[in-house]
Amino acid sequence: METPSRCSSFEEYNETAEWLLTRTKIRPIVAIICGSGLGGLADRLQDYVSFKYEEIPRFPTSTVPGHAGKLVFGKLEGHDCVCMQGRFHFYEGYSIHTVSYPVRVFSLLGVKTLIVTNAAGGLNDSYSVGDIMIIKDHINMPGFAGQNPLCGPNDERFGVRFPCMSDAYDRELRSKFRSTAEAMGVTQFLQEGVYCMLAGPSYETIAECKFLQTMGADSVGMSTVPEVLVARHCGLRVLGLSLITNKVITDYNSEEKANHEEVLRTTQERSNLLQDLVCGFLTM
Repeated sequence: METPSRCSSFEEYNETAEWLLTRTKIRPIVAIICGSGLGGLADRLQDYVSFKYEEIPRFPTSTVPGHAGKLVFGKLEGHDCVCMQGRFHFYEGYSIHTVSYPVRVFSLLGVKTLIVTNAAGGLNDSYSVGDIMIIKDHINMPGFAGQNPLCGPNDERFGVRFPCMSDAYDRELRSKFRSTAEAMGVTQFLQEGVYCMLAGPSYETIAECKFLQTMGADSVGMSTVPEVLVARHCGLRVLGLSLITNKVITDYNSEEKANHEEVLRTTQERSNLLQDLVCGFLTM
């Protein structure tokens, strides 16, 4: 399948959206992007139809373990949803524009709310492995180097040239998610903080972790921010969630090493709770 160019046109996004709309009766108002090991949420969709990424015109394909590479349409707690089982990453060799390609397609499908999840390392000393962090803000490290999916020609049909990001993570949705956790009695696993994106694929050095902590970051990962930037540009409301799958290493005497197997193991242990919370969130 063709991979989107560096700056895809409105017509190209629309081609993908129209292809999908002709193949499902679901008209999603909620889109969910599942991070590493969290794709099980799509298995809870009812009356579902799924498409492999390689089948979809102009869609990229995922190459990361823990990402199934399917776009699933269906009903979740009575809401028409579309769910990405696996996302795309800058470190896979895609441009930052390609990484966020699906979000503009979602906007053209009629999506109004984006729920984005990720597996992240815990920078905050008070966090524990298995905690779920509501993202209240982010630090876009690749953006500091000019890697922003909004660079290039701006199409006003999607959004304004200079979108505001001080409200990137919807305050009302964050409050609703906290209320969901309270109702389920699982607030002991809940945190709220700042997510920092690095390009990856290497994990952070000890010096980098200390630097990120100094900047005020509570968790760190290799995704999410490009999708959020494009979602807000398109006017979508965003709820972001990080599953803390490992604690970053800040001690030079430590023998521990960050690894992807630990990330996947933690998501398996906590993914059902995160899925329950998202389902409960949609019913409130």
